[in-house]
This record gives sequence, structure tokens and C-alpha cells, in this order.
Amino acid sequence: MAMELFRVCLVVVTAIINHPLLFPWENATIPENEEEIIRKMQEHQEKLRLEQLRLEEEVSRLEAEKEALRQVEEEQQQQLEAHTAWDLWTTLCMVLFLIIEVLRQNHQEGTFPECLGGDEDELSGLGGTLLQGLPLPNRATLDHFYEHCIRSTTGDATRTQEFVEGFVDDLLEALRSTYNGKTDMELEDFIGVGSMYENWQVERPLRCHLFIPFIPPEPYSFHPEFWCSSLSTPLERQGYGQIKVTLADGNPLGCVCGKAKLEEDMLCLLYGKNRGAWPSSAGCGEMEGLLCSRESSYLDVMQVMKWFQMALTRAWHRIAHKYEFDLAFGELDTPGSLKIKFRSGKSMPFILTPVIRCNDSDLYFILQLPKEPCGGGPASSAHWLLSFAVYERQFLRMTGKALPEGACHLSCLQIASFLLSKQTRLTGPSGLSDYHLKTALLHLLLSRQASDWKASKLDVRLQDLFCFLERSLLEKKLYHFFMGNHKVPEALGLPEVVRRAEPLNLFRPFVLQRTLYRNTVDSFYEMLKNAPALISEYSLHVPSVRASPPPKAVVS
Repeated sequence: MAMELFRVCLVVVTAIINHPLLFPWENATIPENEEEIIRKMQEHQEKLRLEQLRLEEEVSRLEAEKEALRQVEEEQQQQLEAHTAWDLWTTLCMVLFLIIEVLRQNHQEGTFPECLGGDEDELSGLGGTLLQGLPLPNRATLDHFYEHCIRSTTGDATRTQEFVEGFVDDLLEALRSTYNGKTDMELEDFIGVGSMYENWQVERPLRCHLFIPFIPPEPYSFHPEFWCSSLSTPLERQGYGQIKVTLADGNPLGCVCGKAKLEEDMLCLLYGKNRGAWPSSAGCGEMEGLLCSRESSYLDVMQVMKWFQMALTRAWHRIAHKYEFDLAFGELDTPGSLKIKFRSGKSMPFILTPVIRCNDSDLYFILQLPKEPCGGGPASSAHWLLSFAVYERQFLRMTGKALPEGACHLSCLQIASFLLSKQTRLTGPSGLSDYHLKTALLHLLLSRQASDWKASKLDVRLQDLFCFLERSLLEKKLYHFFMGNHKVPEALGLPEVVRRAEPLNLFRPFVLQRTLYRNTVDSFYEMLKNAPALISEYSLHVPSVRASPPPKAVVS
């Protein structure tokens, strides 16, 4: 018993002696190991926390994707269920739109759309910065540029005009010398149109544009038909018309070759070529129209162009020996484009366009090569473009008389045309043309007071012109100045059928041709960006040698 008690006491004493708290200096490394372990445990705990966060984010993403897929499936299901209802709604909308359009046309009072950009306050409502904040040259720079680069070339334009008119007079006289009232078209005196005769042409080389009206031989007559006289005229044919060939008594055109007591050299406009002034033909039994479209009584653009070119060639051969220059056809895509070639190597282009007068007005149907319409339908050679060139010249002349002396309206147009021509050479042609510039100016002339066009306001009016074009481009709307415009002065004598017509949007092609529209807008802003540099450059380097006047015609 005593032995067992001794053993227990020995164990207790041994345990007390070996306890770490009793002898701490013998176990000094233990606290350090614990700190290392605690640090590692904390690092491991941080890794576990980050991993937990990553897993939570992954779970959230998977749940979001699952929710999105569920919503897509629900939307697809809803679209599938509402497909029939949507088709019905679309049909109802189309019917409603057609009804509104018919009612609008029936009740329209013919008011012409308001002039865009008439006031600066109106332009500011467009939103954004005018002209994208691009600065235009100041008035002093514009005045210097105009005086030294544009006004000084007026003498060249006058001499060129006189030379071309004298030559064309001789050419037409040669045509009339062989005129046969029964077989040939009768050519009337030429009419000068375009920028040369409106005193604002700046493009070089200078080019005269002359209309040559012609009338048919007896027993025929021309009966113009406007596009607005038909309700089924496609949009791309607005501004065009057809020339119906009828007999002088108003009866529909029929072959007159078989009628009694007609001369053998009578010209038949419906069937084959006659045996007089034209190349021989097998007879009238062939349906090969000379001047009319195939199997119709409407005058054909291509046939008339061929006839006119043949007539000019014959006339030139009769008088070529009198001149020391050659005459050749110019641009193939411009009917009546001619070029005088001097022995010195210089040339002088001009345009003779055969036209048909519309009744007793100053409207003319002119030749224009048929082009594929935007809709993709076949091009028609029976449609003639209606030209308001004579009315445009008369309006500018009439308006100019009411403006202050030295008005800046033509100066604005010349500077804008100059910038557009230079930009075209830099980046290629766009959808913007000189005719659009002139149309914008005509609208501004009609909407502004005469005092606004003083010479001292050149810079302000030029900015107005560009702001007008900018807004028209952004809205894709630039209305023809005469068609449907009741604000045009009645003293101009515009036919009532044109005043009552639906306004024609000259920028309509931009609605269908997005690439052309984008390129045109980019080119327009690029032109404004380059304007200060171009005008300054040409003002500093004014050519010292002007184009020499055309040589006098030498008659042998």
C-alpha cells in the first residue's frame, strides 16, 4: 500500500516539474511557432474568404444568365402568340395611313412649305451648333476674295458669250438654209440659260448653255402632258412629262403615209424614216419609230437626240471651211454638249439643247438621258425633264431690280459655287449640285427683306445660305422653288398647272440612298471646314495671267 502511494506521489511531482509554466525559459520557441501558425491560419482564412466571394459571384452570374434566358424564352413565346395580332395591327396602320394621305391631298390648299432657315432664331431650333461650329471667313476676307478672284473674270465671260452666240447663229443659219417645211423640224432662235446668263458662273472653263426650241413639220403638232395630270405618276417621275405627237387638228397620231395627195418626202413621225432629209427606209410598214417611242405616239428622247446630232453634223459640214477651228461632240452623258477646238490646243465647250416649248409659257421640256429610277424599274426614254431655267433667269432679274445697288445675292451664290467646285475636285462628286445652291438662294430671296441683301452683309447672307442647306440636308427636304409655290410673284406668269402641283422635294433621293446621303453630308461639312483655307489661299495667290479672250472667227 505504501509502495503504491509512493508511486502516485512520484508521478504528481514529475508532472509538476515538467509543466511549461513552471519553467518558461526552457520553452522560448513555442510562442514564436504559435505566431507563425496563427499567421498562416489567417492567410488561409483570407484565401477561403476570397474563394467564397468568387463562388458567390459565379453563382450570381449563373443565376442572372438563367434569368435572362428565361426572359428571352418568355418574350419569344409572347411574340409568337402575338404574331397574328401584329399582322392585323400593321394592316390597320397601312389602311389608316392611306386614308390620311388621300384626305390630305384632297383637302390640301396648296400652301407651299415654309422657307427653311429664314431667320437665325428658327435655325437655332434645329438643335446642336449651326454648321457644327465651323467658322466662315469674315467680311473683309470675302470682299477681297470676291473682288480679285471672281469679279475680275466678268470680262472673260462676256467675250466668251459673244463668241459662242455668233458661231451658233451661223450654225443655225446653215440648218435653216436647207429647211424643208414638209420634211424637217423647224428650229427657232436660241435662248441663253444657266449661270452664264444669270451672271454667277465661276467654274472654269466657262460654258454657255443655249436652248434650241424646235417644232414639227406639218401636219403634226406637239402636245405636252405634265406629270401632275396623272394620279398614277411614280414619285421618281415627278417633274417630268411626255410629248404626245398629234395631227394639227388635234386628232390622235396615225400614219399619214397612206393618205391621199401627200408628198413623197413627207416626214412620218410614227413609222419608218422618210426618204427626204433622212436616211432611206423600207417604208411605213415597219414599226421602227423615227422620233416616237416604239409602238406609241410619244416623242422619244433618244430618237430626238440622234436627229439633232445628225442635223448639227450636216450644218457644220456646210460651214466648216469658213473657220480655222474644229467642232466636236463633248461629254457623252450631256445631250448637245459640243466643243470648239482651236489650233493652239485650247478648247471652248458649250451646250446646245433641243427643247420643246410648253404651250405659250416659258417652260421647256428638255433632253435628258434616261436613268434607272431609284425604285429599280426600267428607264423610260419617253419622259422629258421640265426646265424652269427661263423663269429662274427672269426671277433673278426681277428680284435684282428691287434689291439695293451692289446687292450680295449673286456674290453669295458665286462663293458657294466656288467652294463646292473645289470640294468636288478634292473628294469627288456628291449629291449636292449648283442647282441646289441656286434653289436655296431663290428661297432666301423670297423670304427676306430687300434691305437684308446689302453688300455689307455678304458674310451674314453667306452663312444664311449654308445654314439653309445644312437644315435641308439634315431634314432631307429641299423643295423645288416653282412647283407648288404660291409665293412666287404672279407677275412672273408661271402656268397655273405648275403653281397647283404638289411641291417637289429635290432631296428625295437621299431618303432611299443612304450611302449617297452620308457622303453628301460629310462632303458638305468638309467643304465648310476647308472654306477659310481655300479662300485665303486663292486671295493671296491671285493668278496674274488671265485666260486670253477667244480668238475671232476667221471667215474665208
